[in-house]
Amino acid sequence: MVTKRLLFFFPRCETEKPIVYHLVKDFDLEINIFRAKVTPDEEGYLVLDLTGNEANIDKGIAWLVGFGVEVREQDKGLRWDQERCVSCGNCIPHCPTKALRFEEDKRTLGFDGAKCIVCLNCIPNCPYGACSSMF
Repeated sequence: MVTKRLLFFFPRCETEKPIVYHLVKDFDLEINIFRAKVTPDEEGYLVLDLTGNEANIDKGIAWLVGFGVEVREQDKGLRWDQERCVSCGNCIPHCPTKALRFEEDKRTLGFDGAKCIVCLNCIPNCPYGACSSMF
């Protein structure tokens, strides 16, 4: 069993499909949804964990890509702008997974996207606008 956290972008014509149902039923995957949004233009964003057999995860992703869904493995929906960050640390106590933390050897703030669950607690707590979201 493996788990992959992914960001999916759905074009306007694909936001009505029951994709979670199909990923569970047709590909035998466990789903944990972190964020979902449909924009005013009816495009959709979805951040979720897919857990299951790696071959089934790959088949499920290929199925989604087949009808125009973009899969962004590196992008989780949260943007951390290192250039705007002054390493004040105000965001750190608000990050439940410690995705934002001090790099001890560098004395600067670091961001680990793999730990980020896109809770967005950092955004209102960053006085410099280093954290932003597509949600």
